[in-house]
Amino acid sequence: MNLILVGYMASGKSTIGVELAKMMNFQFVDLDRFIEKNENLTVSEIFKTKGELHFRKLEQSYLKDLTSKCDKTIISLGGGTPCFYDTMIWLNKLDNVKTIYLKTSLDILTDRLFQDKTRPLIAHLNTKEDLKDFIAKHIFERSFFYNQADIVVNTTRSIEETLQNIKISLS
Repeated sequence: MNLILVGYMASGKSTIGVELAKMMNFQFVDLDRFIEKNENLTVSEIFKTKGELHFRKLEQSYLKDLTSKCDKTIISLGGGTPCFYDTMIWLNKLDNVKTIYLKTSLDILTDRLFQDKTRPLIAHLNTKEDLKDFIAKHIFERSFFYNQADIVVNTTRSIEETLQNIKISLS
């Protein structure tokens, strides 16, 4: 069994993923870091030099490889990964995969992301209001895909409560 964490950037996929992996004795893979390691480029560099479409193709290819070769692995996807190609439909059809949407409030996402200028999609946004508008629009567009997950977990509470909610949902 593999668990795939989906959600908007800064929703806690990596943080929750690491803790969930410890709790369940699974390994943890952050898809963005995995791509960076294998491509010898940061996500920002790939976006800048090769474009978003190239990056999305890399995501799809590496995700297919990981899900076919891994077991007892938690894979954290980038925020856009579920929204390209037929990723959510394909993942939900796999027998060895459960998808989990980490749903986070707009205010929490805005607060977390306002300090982070390393993410290529938001690096150009300079005010909290512009960022909040951008996130709201993006979540509206992406929620169709995120909500296709097998399990939806609200992450506005503590990490411990979120982990418990995931554990309950999986049993």
